[in-house]
Amino acid sequence: MDLELSGKVAIVTGASRGIGAAIAQRLAAEGMRLVLAARDAAALDQIAAMLPASATPLVVAADLRPPEAPARVVTQTLSAFSRIDLLVNNAGATQRGDFLALTDDQWQDGFALKFFAAMRLSRAAWTHLATSRGSIVNIAGIGGRTGEAEFTIGGSVNAAILNLTKSLAHRGATDGVRVNAINPGLIRTDRLMRRIAAFAQNHQTSPEDAATRMAARFGVARFGEVHEIADTVAFLASSRSAYTHGAVIDIDGGATRTL
Repeated sequence: MDLELSGKVAIVTGASRGIGAAIAQRLAAEGMRLVLAARDAAALDQIAAMLPASATPLVVAADLRPPEAPARVVTQTLSAFSRIDLLVNNAGATQRGDFLALTDDQWQDGFALKFFAAMRLSRAAWTHLATSRGSIVNIAGIGGRTGEAEFTIGGSVNAAILNLTKSLAHRGATDGVRVNAINPGLIRTDRLMRRIAAFAQNHQTSPEDAATRMAARFGVARFGEVHEIADTVAFLASSRSAYTHGAVIDIDGGATRTL
């Protein structure tokens, strides 16, 4: 199926590993030109080297937490490609732990990277996305809909991102920018693999058994794969989803059972 993305330009944050790297690879396979943003320059270079030449990847090694950083990413994108068709706000991981032990600095860091960077990037890119009739896809997480005692920072940040998605979609209906969000569940990233390894060690079992037991604990048959998130991003960016606007899509194997 031709998603009609060839030659268009996408910014993908958090592109150095995991879900972000998979999104970059999927969009490149559709012929998009890419701006890869993250803090780890070496990891970004590795991802860029894996992409087809048609992607003409621009690597932007940047910490997106400072207020001025997101606008610089947009400026560099326009300098290289003169347009923006897609913004994928994927950057940011938040600290898990006991609510009473989490510090103000940890809360501020969680919002600075995952929420405020997404907001600032969206604001800086908005008029250019309106010109191209482009779109924004925010990668949030199921914790934004279902609270968990050990995930108070992440859940709060994700909930804010989901509200931002709905609010920007309201404006986007007038300005011509489609805005949607994806809530990944437990996806096989390096972060999840570390949790599986810790579970296996604590319960003196194999990683395979640990993964099976952890999935069962969350009420799902298996963990998700990064390409399953990336495929949905490509669809949301395409004309095939032209009437999908303001949507929040849970990709979590059925873990979220609330409306």
